[in-house]
Amino acid sequence: MQLRVFGRTGMQLSVLGFGCGAVGGIMVRGDPADQERTIARAIAAGVNYFDTAVQYGHGESEKNLGRVLQKLKPANVAVGTKVRLPPSEFGRIADAVTMSLEGSLARLRLDRVDIFHLHNAITETGGGSALSVGQVLGDVVPAFERLRQQGKTRFLGITAVGDTAALHRVIDANAFDSAQVVYNMLNSSAAEELPTNYPAQDYGRLFDHTKAAGVGVVGIRVLAGGALSGSAERHPIASPAPEPIGSAMSYDADVERARRLIPLVKEGFATSLTEAATRFALSGRTRRGPKGPTTASCARPAVSTAAGILWRTTMIARLLAHLKRRLFGKRLLRARSSHSITNHNANIGSAHLGAVLVARMEPTARAKRARY
Repeated sequence: MQLRVFGRTGMQLSVLGFGCGAVGGIMVRGDPADQERTIARAIAAGVNYFDTAVQYGHGESEKNLGRVLQKLKPANVAVGTKVRLPPSEFGRIADAVTMSLEGSLARLRLDRVDIFHLHNAITETGGGSALSVGQVLGDVVPAFERLRQQGKTRFLGITAVGDTAALHRVIDANAFDSAQVVYNMLNSSAAEELPTNYPAQDYGRLFDHTKAAGVGVVGIRVLAGGALSGSAERHPIASPAPEPIGSAMSYDADVERARRLIPLVKEGFATSLTEAATRFALSGRTRRGPKGPTTASCARPAVSTAAGILWRTTMIARLLAHLKRRLFGKRLLRARSSHSITNHNANIGSAHLGAVLVARMEPTARAKRARY
């Protein structure tokens, strides 16, 4: 298992993290014996980061993770959890944050967590369930810092959802050590410029900001909530199809767009779209991609599959170079040098090809892309 230094924290975290969310479902609705076997398998494969939240099954994920880790007693495992504040608590953020973390620690059977993430969306002015930049920096950060001083968390983080400009401002403030960032083959805008009118939120090369601030990145929604399997079918213990984050307006639309990436499998560069999507996220290390774990909410068979991905000899750069030649020809090689389509380093381009490939195959986008 490859390890990466997680931003300015100095932690050495595995490139594959274990998502304990409700989407995959095993840590919320799975059989206890399966939960233990799955986590043991992940640890044996070298996974050392486990990501959970009180919202996952109303605390069930934290309870189950805590039970298994207490039994297995693994060394050097990092645990991250989150707090999502309801609007009714916005007037008492410090107290609400403290109560949430103390409840999480009790369920996890831990004295402290390694990373405590804010789970609310962040916008410029707030509203609804979103917090404003002012609330985050003026209220949340001091509350988080007090918890760090009390030894209840080592590092502070955000889940980078909300308005792009607001997320940039919060990252640039150097108040947080970690950011969970949407990054997948349907939306790589945290790393690269998107095509004009591309149907997804533009995160404005957020990785440039995290890198400048020394913020570690956890890649989330790597499989777009399951859509990047290319199938609308759900595992029996998985959640219903989740609402997309940062990609299309519906899960079915994400599945349809994902199916346009099937040439990756037909050409023999990956055994499945799931593998291709995971390798895509991991390939971000070539330039601006995640500098920490890549997590996906797990169903049990995914652990062995994901572990095997790291050891395949077919490199993502080779795959991308082949597809550039096959799908775009010489026009792509003459693309502008602003990195919106490609970079002239042979190992670069992975952070954008998925988005370009989907856009290229959109009937309405074909004419717009012709100038490249």
